[in-house]
Parts: sequence; structure tokens; C-alpha cells
Amino acid sequence: MPTQRKVVLESGKRKTATARARVEEGPSAMRVNNIPVDIVQPEVARWVMKEPLLLAGPDTLKNVRIDVNVEGGGFMGQAEAVRMAVARGLVKWTRSASLRKVFREHDRTMLSGD
Repeated sequence: MPTQRKVVLESGKRKTATARARVEEGPSAMRVNNIPVDIVQPEVARWVMKEPLLLAGPDTLKNVRIDVNVEGGGFMGQAEAVRMAVARGLVKWTRSASLRKVFREHDRTMLSGD
């Protein structure tokens, strides 16, 4: 019988964009539509997508793999939907009230939608 892996699924919506994030144990990486987040264009959208990772810090992201599928809307709506899905996924993954508080104090829309 195979061992069970811990996987967290979360979604985020902004305008007409919808993002679905999958957070699981694995090599530390984040991919958006199978593209590493570090090469996503335009750059402003990349920084919006990476915002929860920067706020969470490197200790939280050890051995955490994040895969996000996003569709609909424009590039900024998609970036904000990805940001929301990733932030929700990290809070659920860590079960950390302090991380939730950090996200809420920084920008409430990281955890709650429109």
C-alpha cells in the first residue's frame, strides 16, 4: 500500500481570473502553468505572484513545492489570483496563525477575495 503524501489544494479568484494552487512536499519550487515563477513575464506580475513567498520567509518554504494553474482575465488579474491561492495554500500547509496574521496585516486581499 503506497504511503500518503500531504497535499493542500487552494484556489484564488480576482475579477475573471481563477487560480488553483497545489502545495506539497518536494523540492523548493513554484511553477505557474508549468513555467518557473522566476521567468514569468511581465516582471510586475512576477513580483505580485512571489509576494506571499517573500513574506513567508525561507524557513517556511523549505521542501515545499507549489504548482499553480491559472486561467481567465488579464495578466494582473491572474497574478493577483495566483497570489491569493498561494497565500491561502501556505497558511493551510503550515497551520500557522502568525503567518495568517502577517498576510492579513500586509494586505487583506491576500486571503480574502473581491
